[in-house]
Amino acid sequence: MKRTGLSALLSHWRRQPLQLLTLVFGLALATGLWSAVQAINGQARLSYAEAAEQLGAGRLAHLSAPTGFIPLARYVELRRAGWQLSPVLEGKLQLGDTVFRLLGVDSLSYPVPPRPVSDSVTVRPGDILTGPGRLFLNPDSAAGLDGATAPAPVIATRDLPVGVALTDISVAERLLERTGELSRLLVLPDQPVGIAPLAQLAPDLVLTQPDGEAEISRLTDSFHLNLTAFGLLSFAVGLFIVHGTVGLAFQQRRAMFRSLRALGMPLAVLTQLLLIELVLLALFAGSLGLIIGYTIAAALLPDVAASLRGLYGASVAGSLTLRPAWVASGLAIALLGALIAGAQGLWHLHRLPILQAPGLQSWRLGSATRDRVQAMMGIGLIAAGILTQWLAQGLLAGFALLAGLMLGAALLLPPILGQLLGRVGTRVRDPVAQWVWADLRSHMPGLSLALMALLLALATNLGVGTMVSSFRLTFTGWLDQRLASELYVTARSDTEGEAISRWLMRRSEAVLPLRNADIRLAGLPGRLYGVADHATYRDHWPLIRSVPDVWDRLHNERSVLINEQLARREKLWPGDDITLCEGWNAKIVGVYSDFGNPNPQAIVSLPALLDLFPSIPNRQFGVRVAPERVAGLAEELRMAFDLPASAIIDQSTIKARSLAVFEKTFVVTGALNILTLGVASFAILTSLLTLWTLRLPQLAPVWALGLTRRRLARLEILRSVALTAMTACLALPLGLVLAWVLLAIINVEAFGWRLPMYLFPLDWARLALLALLAGAVAAIIPARRLRSTPPADLLRVFSNER
Repeated sequence: MKRTGLSALLSHWRRQPLQLLTLVFGLALATGLWSAVQAINGQARLSYAEAAEQLGAGRLAHLSAPTGFIPLARYVELRRAGWQLSPVLEGKLQLGDTVFRLLGVDSLSYPVPPRPVSDSVTVRPGDILTGPGRLFLNPDSAAGLDGATAPAPVIATRDLPVGVALTDISVAERLLERTGELSRLLVLPDQPVGIAPLAQLAPDLVLTQPDGEAEISRLTDSFHLNLTAFGLLSFAVGLFIVHGTVGLAFQQRRAMFRSLRALGMPLAVLTQLLLIELVLLALFAGSLGLIIGYTIAAALLPDVAASLRGLYGASVAGSLTLRPAWVASGLAIALLGALIAGAQGLWHLHRLPILQAPGLQSWRLGSATRDRVQAMMGIGLIAAGILTQWLAQGLLAGFALLAGLMLGAALLLPPILGQLLGRVGTRVRDPVAQWVWADLRSHMPGLSLALMALLLALATNLGVGTMVSSFRLTFTGWLDQRLASELYVTARSDTEGEAISRWLMRRSEAVLPLRNADIRLAGLPGRLYGVADHATYRDHWPLIRSVPDVWDRLHNERSVLINEQLARREKLWPGDDITLCEGWNAKIVGVYSDFGNPNPQAIVSLPALLDLFPSIPNRQFGVRVAPERVAGLAEELRMAFDLPASAIIDQSTIKARSLAVFEKTFVVTGALNILTLGVASFAILTSLLTLWTLRLPQLAPVWALGLTRRRLARLEILRSVALTAMTACLALPLGLVLAWVLLAIINVEAFGWRLPMYLFPLDWARLALLALLAGAVAAIIPARRLRSTPPADLLRVFSNER
């Protein structure tokens, strides 16, 4: 019985290949978009974990200095006192066109020494400690190097992430020209008993304990959570296609269900067979979705890696690793989607009387009741989202608000459209127009899911587009304010920095030292900058809130400016106090925007910074010079001090790099927007096609009354465009609300800064035209079918009438 029943159920898909294609393709798209995001997130987190493990981060405590470096003499003192430490010197090294993060380590004490990829390569201690030394690189990094540019023989190792180079500390001192300086000291796990505590021996150093989670992973959590949210939205939009197709298939097979039940098949067995059918289809569609997801993820991963590297300094492999856990999760989400899509049909099956008539009309029964229930559910979801945000706060609460608004609005769409169509239908007087509007309203149950998908896709495009455009406009203005100096110069040593400063004083309008110290701000790792009293800062610095005479108070009263991230995280605003270090409780006189920086930051006057940290490096400068003299001065400076090209950067180059990072940051969301809109358009097409055979009984009488097939075809396109236009109009306010939530809530909770919201009506018009075009294209195939339908087929409707 089971085999025969399953064969009967599957025969429906042989008779309806378009529905089968719709179901498989819809579920594959939903799975593919979700799996692509999960593959990108998983690859990034795998890179973070590998980097933390390979570099010893997260497993060992370390000592650091607020000045930015630890003198070699202090390390010697601690070793003589009995502490087992491993020194690390860190800096940037340019090899060819690539800038690497160079780690110099003590090869004899470093806890995780790298291993060569090839077993045939033998590395002796003498090779590392003497002569040019050895430079360890990831194979992907080593492959992009010209051997002639490397300062030491290169050894490929899988034990380092991409973008990181490791060598002995003596080689690093020479390459970085930082003799006698250390970036940090790793505290090894095995320490002698009875030694003096570090707080007593080195009160000027900061001991940071491991917390089991890599810092870069914490910083990027918000970025990945945003990606996950967009992936989930894309999955939901794709699921609307599947839900509609499965629901229609259940309705079309009511006669089959009735016959199987009448022949003696128990309801439990029929339910099991339908579940088996759903599982088989889900596994096939899920496998196809994994292929789609892998392709999308592989295409987008390089841009995501560039964004993470630019925003957070995180190294992420540019190639995708296929992992069994990702495959299993993709198939699981496909199964979940199929079961969700079929749940309503299975529930109706259990309530279906054996003798109830099948067909489209039975499908429409109770639509008014469903609309009322949907409306109540939609209002409830919106209220629940608002209540969650009001009570809980935080990023997850913001996404709960977003989900409540989007899903609630989607559920409200069919009842609202039904009411609009009913009101328009009562106002027209032309009989054909009355029939068109009545026909539209009667087919809302079959089109509602596709229109809900279109609403979500349009609102997402509007909301994310408004957010990105507002961000771009604000970010460009912020760069013009923040990067006011025409040239930025980096010296190789303090001595060279002093010489460069004196040389520039005679040839430029101003030389502004860029000096900072690493400290803890509100208990978090941060950075304290010192600025000179110059009009560049007074006229250009992007303050978002300040007290009167903010710059005079900063320089005369030892006050402080803090960045927006710190202000919002700790709820500190002008007039509050903040502890910068022991004995210095400074008054906050202003808050400034600091896009792209996830860490807390503060600014004091340069003399105040040097009083506290007199030995911080003096190697970076901003140079004010007339724009027409920038190129000439840069070339003179390069020749005078034999500086590398990377040591002198003009303002336009920095802006171009920053804007490039910005654009790559939104590549993924932009791609998901396009794909989601494509999925929604496909949903309309498939809904119209699957309803086509059921519409012939409604079209045949109108044709018999005198409407030509050509006119009916035009009306078919017109009704699709009309529904799309109504949906687009309702998507506009939803998209603007979405943009406001993203800018005012999600962005603030995720990244710590708030952006102003700008409106872009031309973008709305372009998106509306694109939506109308999608609606018209979706109706072309059904319209052509109608136009080419033989009159005999239309007449056959009357002979088959029951």
